Amino acid sequence: MPVAVSRCLVVVLLAIAGWSLPAGAATGLYAGEVPVSSQADGERAEALKAALAQVVIKVSGDAAVVGRPEVAKAIANADKYVQQFQYAQGVVTDSSGQAQVRLSLIAQFGREAIDRLLADAGNAHAPSADTAQAPVEAQSGTYRVWVSGIASAEDYARLIGSLTRNELVRSVQTEQARGDGVQLKLDAAASLSRLLESLGNSPVHVLNAKPPVDGVDALLGMQQP
Repeated sequence: MPVAVSRCLVVVLLAIAGWSLPAGAATGLYAGEVPVSSQADGERAEALKAALAQVVIKVSGDAAVVGRPEVAKAIANADKYVQQFQYAQGVVTDSSGQAQVRLSLIAQFGREAIDRLLADAGNAHAPSADTAQAPVEAQSGTYRVWVSGIASAEDYARLIGSLTRNELVRSVQTEQARGDGVQLKLDAAASLSRLLESLGNSPVHVLNAKPPVDGVDALLGMQQP
């Protein structure tokens, strides 16, 4: 695997490196949120790269876009694309039931610069912010799902990319990462059953639509390509 591509996949994985994200995760199409352990300059630089990787995947709808040379170069220089950033704290519960304070960095990137970057990289049909939030059904809700079978940063990128492309998903928030799985909070413009049905052609399949797990609405699994 080329070094540039490998580094991009590592950058994407940074987005789920912590146990969880604070409750107010960034939901804008051109905003990314990454868990951090401190506000140190070095860690901020790496977090900005991970946040930019999140954004280009969301905007392009293509998880593989991070492997393109132009995009990989941009991610390595994420500070040139960021408009503003801030730190946020939230109290979360870890797997042992203990409440812990989590710190995250939220970064907003320039829309024109990102669109131009993706156009230059050959992705001229990136969805607009209006299109990404378009279809709204009468019944909507927020659901928590556990997705297992994530073996690499590339799997995580495929997962997030497929969900952000889903017309029923308004926003995706990573709340926990453990082993080969992540817990996601999905804000959807549909009922849970309708949302799960819409995953039929995605790399995610439904393992259990009514799991006996407190706080989890559905269990999903990654399908390997």
